[in-house]
Amino acid sequence: MENSVITETLVKIADSIDFNVTRDGDKKVLLKISNLKQYFPVRGKKNLFVKANDGISMDIYEGETFGLVGESGCGKSTLGRTILQLNKQTHGKTMYYGRALDELAPQYTITTAKNLNAEMNKLMQLYQISNALETKVNGMKSSVGTDENRVLYDAMEEFSAAKKLTDDAFLDLAQIIGGLLISPDLSLVSSAYLSLYTTLQERNKLASKLNKLESIRNEKGKRDTRSSTAVAEDYATRIASMDDQLEELQGDIEILRESVIGSYAYEKIDSFRDAGIDLARLTYNEMRLLRRDMQLVFQDPYSSLNPRMTVGQIIGEGLLAHDVFNRMGEKMQDFIIRIMETCGLASYMIHRYPHQFSGGQRQRIGIARALALKPRFVVCDEAVSALDVSIQSQILNLLSDLKAQENLTYLFISHDLSVIRYISDRIGVMYLGNLVELANVDDIFSSPRHPYTDALLKAIPTTDIGKPREQVILEGDIPSPITPPKGCKFHTRCQYTTEICKQVTPEFEEPAPGHYVACHNKLR
Repeated sequence: MENSVITETLVKIADSIDFNVTRDGDKKVLLKISNLKQYFPVRGKKNLFVKANDGISMDIYEGETFGLVGESGCGKSTLGRTILQLNKQTHGKTMYYGRALDELAPQYTITTAKNLNAEMNKLMQLYQISNALETKVNGMKSSVGTDENRVLYDAMEEFSAAKKLTDDAFLDLAQIIGGLLISPDLSLVSSAYLSLYTTLQERNKLASKLNKLESIRNEKGKRDTRSSTAVAEDYATRIASMDDQLEELQGDIEILRESVIGSYAYEKIDSFRDAGIDLARLTYNEMRLLRRDMQLVFQDPYSSLNPRMTVGQIIGEGLLAHDVFNRMGEKMQDFIIRIMETCGLASYMIHRYPHQFSGGQRQRIGIARALALKPRFVVCDEAVSALDVSIQSQILNLLSDLKAQENLTYLFISHDLSVIRYISDRIGVMYLGNLVELANVDDIFSSPRHPYTDALLKAIPTTDIGKPREQVILEGDIPSPITPPKGCKFHTRCQYTTEICKQVTPEFEEPAPGHYVACHNKLR
């Protein structure tokens, strides 16, 4: 395929992508999730999967509490664990902006650079398939002339799936290579980026070794030795040499950019170049490096704590695993006590075991364990559902205070709408593995756009006699996540169902600023 045709195709793909799923002024996005899928194989059943998360796209802003609500079994907890890559996601992108791509230099950048030509050919093939399906759909629409044709709906679904694959393949390349995808000689681009990221990876490994060595040398009670000093000096010298190499390699890439810069095609495609890290593409060891940034508070404050470990050992386990401290000494114990006191636990409790605490105190231990590593993002998975109502309010207030003090970002998962309303800034509503509505907390409660959200709100009991409201119970059973209904998954329980609802999966659209909904018949 000629280079001009490739460039034209890349621009068409770029023009068709709405990568900014949510926008809210100048807020910084911490996590950008696109078309995330998490399928689990059914034991003993070939080619059958539980579709726990089935194409979820959303942004989580730095410093916010994003509430996630829905009936039991809708995939809320699975989504939280998948974002953290405790479950390796089946498909999609999870971009993390708490660290720079160059800081980690993951293996996938090297693989992409090495196989750039092959990946470009794959992208072109996917586009041709997607383009042919789009032409087919447009032709059927003009000839059929009705919205009640099931063959047309099938073709629309097929095209939608093909386009998502094409978009993902484009982003995998553009987020790393940027506008240089239109370079007339991709072999030069491949070589330049391969050298850059290989050197970056080696440099980062040396820097990690040096930091660990310095930590050991500075540990209280440890005496420095000539051998360790010599090793540290050798590491520092090699790092400085690699920094010079990296500067030269960046210069080589800038020269390549100058040959194509200035054109619309370059600017358009280069806008997708991304300094974020795609968590879905990291290896196990690379993801482990980011565990300090992303932590989890579990639902059950009883089973989530090791009964054979003291509070100090439980909170300190992660500190030792991530080399924050090298041993359980006085310095580490003082650090743990400060974390305990911040979370409402007295210092004298440090040597107690979990069975000696109440449920609320145990959850405070779980929160202290998560915060000990100074994370940026915390998933609170039904963190108060196992507690008494009076204790729930204490834990919610604690989480709110810690968020302000530590500039934390929460994904708060709950089936309790009153809890979600109290703590959240924005709310996502999930149904059978899909996000069906997303908006700020006031909009969700005052003007829901999706029938499922409306049904959940009407099912909430009220004691406000000044504002009587008919309580409506959502009827029908949740369909199987193994064989979910075609089209909109909620259509089997929705009073507004039409033929298109039964055949075509609704797109996640923005009918009002900041308010997103996936529904063919949006409520007004």
